Amino acid sequence: MNLRKNMKKGEIIFHEGNPSDYAYIIGKGSVEIFENTLGGQKVLGVLGDNEIFGEMGLIDGLPRSATARALEDSVVYIISPETFDNLVHNNPEALLPIMKILTSRLRETMNCLRQGYKLPGADRRFAI
Repeated sequence: MNLRKNMKKGEIIFHEGNPSDYAYIIGKGSVEIFENTLGGQKVLGVLGDNEIFGEMGLIDGLPRSATARALEDSVVYIISPETFDNLVHNNPEALLPIMKILTSRLRETMNCLRQGYKLPGADRRFAI
């Protein structure tokens, strides 16, 4: 499998509801994460260089809760389940950056809840 993928502006990386088969790290460019709603598309976030997305699916295996699209010509690096499992068993310290990202996102979610904001998709489980 090629671990590097060149994405064209507007290209969909994965769709909401798809199996969560890979995580991605943005090597260059930007990626928009959005969900489809009755009123159109709701942007959940925009990610840039060196940011990871889709990582929760490698951990919990739930379907994608949102769609990812390249906002510009971009390069993404693919983390397969095999690569992730290899890191877990043979190099767990390499997972520290992912754990920091997950912790940061959880902290942000908790702050939103404390302030009384309803989170996107709060009525369902997330597995971007």
